[in-house]
Amino acid sequence: MLKNLLKHIQEERVAEQLYHSLIGIEIEEHRIDDHGRLSRKPYPQNLGSRRYHPYLQSDFSESMSEIITDPNPNIGGVLDQLDTLQTVLYRSIDKSESFWPLSMPPAMDEDDVNYIKGHFGRPAYAKYRDYLTEKYGVARKIITGVHVNFSIPEPVINRLYVHYQDQFSTLVAFKNALYFQLAQNFVLHRWLLTYLFGASPIAEKGFLSAEDQKQLTHPVRSIRNSIYGYVNEPQDQVDATIYTSLDHYIDGINHAIDDHYLYSTAEFYGPVRLRGQDDIKDYRTKGISYLEFRVLDNTPFTPNGISRHAMYFLKFFLMYLLVTPVDHENIAADLKQSFTDNNQVALENPNQPTFKMAEGIQIFDQLIEMAKSLHAHSEQLQALDDFSEVVTHPELTASAMLLKHIKNGSLMDFGTTVAKRWRAQRLGATTLLPSIGKISFDAQRLIFYAIQLGIRYYVVKDEDGESLITLTYDNVTQVVYTDKVGKVEPLEYLHELFPGINKADKQDQSLI
Repeated sequence: MLKNLLKHIQEERVAEQLYHSLIGIEIEEHRIDDHGRLSRKPYPQNLGSRRYHPYLQSDFSESMSEIITDPNPNIGGVLDQLDTLQTVLYRSIDKSESFWPLSMPPAMDEDDVNYIKGHFGRPAYAKYRDYLTEKYGVARKIITGVHVNFSIPEPVINRLYVHYQDQFSTLVAFKNALYFQLAQNFVLHRWLLTYLFGASPIAEKGFLSAEDQKQLTHPVRSIRNSIYGYVNEPQDQVDATIYTSLDHYIDGINHAIDDHYLYSTAEFYGPVRLRGQDDIKDYRTKGISYLEFRVLDNTPFTPNGISRHAMYFLKFFLMYLLVTPVDHENIAADLKQSFTDNNQVALENPNQPTFKMAEGIQIFDQLIEMAKSLHAHSEQLQALDDFSEVVTHPELTASAMLLKHIKNGSLMDFGTTVAKRWRAQRLGATTLLPSIGKISFDAQRLIFYAIQLGIRYYVVKDEDGESLITLTYDNVTQVVYTDKVGKVEPLEYLHELFPGINKADKQDQSLI
């Protein structure tokens, strides 16, 4: 039991370090045409190889792009990079395309489904993808969302371990206990995030079966987070009780794979995934490195899919979940109930109070009290205050705000209009990469092409305050000072710095 965790955080004075826990974002979004339909344009060839690209990928369908940021201790830093990657993606797609701003896919017909089935450009995943198509169908596999990756700073774990050495024989065992308590509490409190961030009130034509249409008779908070969304099949034997313990999580998923209920660990669609080890069994001995939270709908009211305010709330909420004790005696029953509660919240009428409102008020009272005791920053406190108001005012939720945009049971007009507006704003910016617009245009242009090619980049300052760019590809790192980039031709220059890119390009061509 991790008793008195908050007390020890205060005693060790590590709250500030916890505020700088590493956080990363993965956002999925669909390319669409001018009419709001899923794009049939091929995956952009100027985006390098999907075999190794660290930032820009595709998912189940060729239209389904995925943006992956680096982990960052600062929310501003991770959102700036997200904005930069979004900008590169917008400037890399066909001029007739934009990005659908909602988690639920746009309207589809049989031709769309058949096109998606017949076009897939990642040969290594083709067999797995065919399996998913057969098991789940196309519609459920092209729901998009926001995933947040979170890791606790190692120095914080080391400092706190001093207080728990009598309970845990190794640092790895203690670290696992920290992460797994956070994971359990996230599942137990999932309903609150569904309420606050649900933004999928309806499904467009072609998504729901005739039977499901009879059940969903009105707009809801989040189809994506309900039993009609991105979930495993009931018979897969990986329900919410998989989080009863770390051993149960490892053994349960392994048994589901061995018994052919799941293809691999990638097919586990729980609200939290343990991350950091390739073999799930290694978590026992090598430890959890970070957690991946998978419940946020794309927010259609911000061009990057998630707002700065939401990130400040979420990071502090994760700290709250980390220090909140778990009732291990009743954990299996509580996890089952949490699944039921979350589904009920997901299927509530968006502009009506949630049945969990009293509990939500209590949670925010505790959050604000904890924030004050840890001397939280003003922006964190403001985010907590603002979201506490949303608990008692459902009309302020994204799902409720979408209601006025529904026309004839559809958000197609709204989604298409927003997508075109966002594209115009991106392409109409006065600088190439606005989030790093303080460096020279030539340096921005070098970063732009580096991202396209799949080269990792960091903009940092040296000991004299000079800005420089570190570029890394295939474990080779090159350093370029921003004021010395000059008028080089960026693609030619990057290929000179990293000759391995040409070899990778040839390998990709041989697979086509």
